[in-house]
Amino acid sequence: MQKLQTLVVDDEIGMRLSIQRALNKHRLTLPDIDEEIGFEVDLAETGEEALSKIEANRPDILLLDYKLPGISGLDVLEKVISKESEMVTIMITAYASIETAVTAVKSGAFDFIAKPFTPAELKKTVNKAAQNVILARQLRKLAQEKHQVRFQFISVLAHELKSPLNSIDGYLDILQKQTLGADLHAYQTMIDRCTVRIEGMRKLIYDLLDLTRLESGQKQRELKEIDIHDIAQLAIETALPEAKRRNIAIELHAEVPILMNCDAGEIEIILNNLISNGVKYNQDNGRVDIFLTTENEQVSIVVKDTGIGMSEEEANRLFSEFVRIKNEKTRNILGSGLGLTIVKKIALLYNGNISVKSKPNEGSTFTVELKTEIKK
Repeated sequence: MQKLQTLVVDDEIGMRLSIQRALNKHRLTLPDIDEEIGFEVDLAETGEEALSKIEANRPDILLLDYKLPGISGLDVLEKVISKESEMVTIMITAYASIETAVTAVKSGAFDFIAKPFTPAELKKTVNKAAQNVILARQLRKLAQEKHQVRFQFISVLAHELKSPLNSIDGYLDILQKQTLGADLHAYQTMIDRCTVRIEGMRKLIYDLLDLTRLESGQKQRELKEIDIHDIAQLAIETALPEAKRRNIAIELHAEVPILMNCDAGEIEIILNNLISNGVKYNQDNGRVDIFLTTENEQVSIVVKDTGIGMSEEEANRLFSEFVRIKNEKTRNILGSGLGLTIVKKIALLYNGNISVKSKPNEGSTFTVELKTEIKK
């Protein structure tokens, strides 16, 4: 249970204790909050005592009497109010006038409650304040997470671009200085490697653009009935040159046609990523099998390979942004680390999901399930 620190400041001992009794056992549940909200109540008799306690341990909710001996409640409020603070102040006053309420709110109070009040009225007012405190905490947490994600995103992106750029820069320096002589054929391997590195950076940029369009909702979607068997054939043709070079067989298993109301470009991204990964992370002389099925208004795309596979821990991290499985077997395989993230985001547009089953050295099976009831 989450407890909100609450300080009650009132010169009447009966008022302080009655508020404490009412709130000590009070519980609050809020939408989207899994745990109960409770209150831990501390007491102060004067404004001076309140300032001392606030300085030592700033409460979440301050119930502050308008009229106090010594410095007034408004004086206390003016000393402790801060834009950076999430503390919420409720003024307690015996002067139930609109002028009093306006003065308190102008000074920074969240709300006010007029004496005499019932326990129900107190709890209703405190509930509103507690909701405000929890909301402020959630917003701060989201802002911190957003900042951290942005920092991680830029750091990883810089790393992914820096490595190929350094390689290209090194090769170009050798070419510029003609270190291997004047014969251009001597530099062909370096030129080929530069081309591969540039292609990798181009793929990263395209993946970033796809990801940005999907997350921003700015990607234009053209939904119509399409035979995804045809899209799978095109994806296979794209992967065939690399597959033939390594003697990897690719076979499509599907009843024709597999009709679906979808955006052809989105399904193409899914199949291109899964099939190209099936080839890229496969072993020489291996195979990739693609299964397309439809049942109960759901289309399943299953891509099974005989590749290097991965551990359960690696599989659990696979669909996060910029995650690439790095080990001795994958260190020379280029990739953006965004492909499967994009596949998952597209699957969610179709009320679906993606999952993987894999074992090291035995291969991986990726399953994408797509509903025909599409979010528009």
